[in-house]
Amino acid sequence: MSEIQHIVFDIGNVLLRWDPEIPFRRLIPDDMQRRRFLAEICTQDWNVEQDRGRSWPDAEAELIDRFPEHTALIRAWRAHWHEMVPGSLEETTVILDQLISDGQDVTALTNFAEDTFAEAQERFPYLRRFRGVTVSGRVKLVKPDPEIYRLHADTFGLTPAATLFFDDSAPNVEAARAAGWKAERFIDAATMRIDLARHGIGVF
Repeated sequence: MSEIQHIVFDIGNVLLRWDPEIPFRRLIPDDMQRRRFLAEICTQDWNVEQDRGRSWPDAEAELIDRFPEHTALIRAWRAHWHEMVPGSLEETTVILDQLISDGQDVTALTNFAEDTFAEAQERFPYLRRFRGVTVSGRVKLVKPDPEIYRLHADTFGLTPAATLFFDDSAPNVEAARAAGWKAERFIDAATMRIDLARHGIGVF
């Protein structure tokens, strides 16, 4: 019998595909210019502050003040955000459906801006099937901050040692383990099935 009582999913690149280059391949066709823009202007560090709860107007203003010549491209990030999420990883959604149908306790812990998460739920209704979701933009904490793991466990009554977490980010997985959770790095659906079986949870 499995010792796991709770399963926690990350969402981006575990259930939803996320690739910020998609709209910018059209907006900045030159590969070198596009890579520079995403590495030096609309960076991952900049974007994570929206996941932490910073508003899009504040985020845009901060960059436009520094890079006024790129105003249109900076604003294009939020305007074309929906293109960055082109669809789901279908095999992982099958696993999610089976776990929920089998009566497993399944929640989600995600780095996501509050407004874009609401948009994602409208587009992908299965994101409403979790017993609960901790959205970083709502709680003003982001993974791998240890506090967000404690908050998620406290909010949803999880026993850390009986919790199994899947995330595509190695630092987020290590932080979950440091919080006392079981955690596996998400590679693909086939590996997730193997990991679940190793923890005593069978999916087919």
